[in-house]
Amino acid sequence: MEMLWFWLVSVMIAIYAMMDGFDFGAGILHLFVAKTNDERRQVLAAIGPWWDGNEVWLLAGGGALFLAFPKVLASGFSGFYLAMFLVLWCLVLRGIGIEFRSHLRDGMWRAFWDAVFAVASILLPILLGAALGNVVRGVPIDATGYFNIPLFTSFGIHNPVGILDWYTVLMGVFVLVTIAGHGATFLGWKTDGRVHARAVNAGLPLWSFVIILWLVMTAATLRVTPALFHGWATSPLAWLATLIYIAGLGAVMFGLFKGRHLLAFIGSGAFILGILAATAASVWPVMLRSTLNPEWSLTAHNASVAASGLRKGFIWWIIGFPIALGYFAMLFRLFRGKAQAAGEGEGY
Repeated sequence: MEMLWFWLVSVMIAIYAMMDGFDFGAGILHLFVAKTNDERRQVLAAIGPWWDGNEVWLLAGGGALFLAFPKVLASGFSGFYLAMFLVLWCLVLRGIGIEFRSHLRDGMWRAFWDAVFAVASILLPILLGAALGNVVRGVPIDATGYFNIPLFTSFGIHNPVGILDWYTVLMGVFVLVTIAGHGATFLGWKTDGRVHARAVNAGLPLWSFVIILWLVMTAATLRVTPALFHGWATSPLAWLATLIYIAGLGAVMFGLFKGRHLLAFIGSGAFILGILAATAASVWPVMLRSTLNPEWSLTAHNASVAASGLRKGFIWWIIGFPIALGYFAMLFRLFRGKAQAAGEGEGY
């Protein structure tokens, strides 16, 4: 049951990254692909049906982590206390920016909230990418199962480490560019006119940069955490996930060159899902690796609740997960086609 729940948590977090990723990406590109009020409202109309619902996957992943691996959640929240609040504030400001911009018909008011929306959308992938970098690199968990980590120390990868170092910052940049590319493929699929043209023009350079950063991150990860590649070499699931994200990358490039925008969007989603799944398969069963002593690491075995609790939780997961999938499938069907800016006084 521990392995099953490890994968359930990993899958829900990966779905969150893919789903909220495209509206983060739209926010990152918001000021660049949309120049007028109508164009910016078209971007907001494109993500409008999904942006708040996508965050359900973050709550679901956190809830599953609390149910199955409460020690990991407790250790992570206490150690990343400052970083967690930065993420929460960015999520709040991003939502406020979307909801408030059209409350007044004033150019300065709208420009301010557009900037808040864009800045929060940029910071979130950087912060979440740095968090992923910390999970891959490891954190200073002691014998009690907890850790205290400053925002930064010497920017080195050896103890005493901070939340930010050259590796975690590089991971944050990689995630930022990937999410921006994901947003470009989404806007290329869901918009038309000038917003569509600008998003399509941004897609190829962004994804070319993603490929370069992916190669750089692979080399950096090999230096920082060689054990991850040992895990990858012995995990068939990691090989399968690697094939998925490489195929997704190919689909993105083919779709961008051929003007098949839905294929490019599906490919970018597959790239995000695949690379996160490959990472999870490679680190199994470790969930938070200790940089002080490997024996103090929190794993799916020593951090899980009793098997009876995992079995009861799985029953509720079987009920809830298909409902969530059905809801999003219904949304994509109801709001198919190109997004159009709402009329003044209506919608976002």
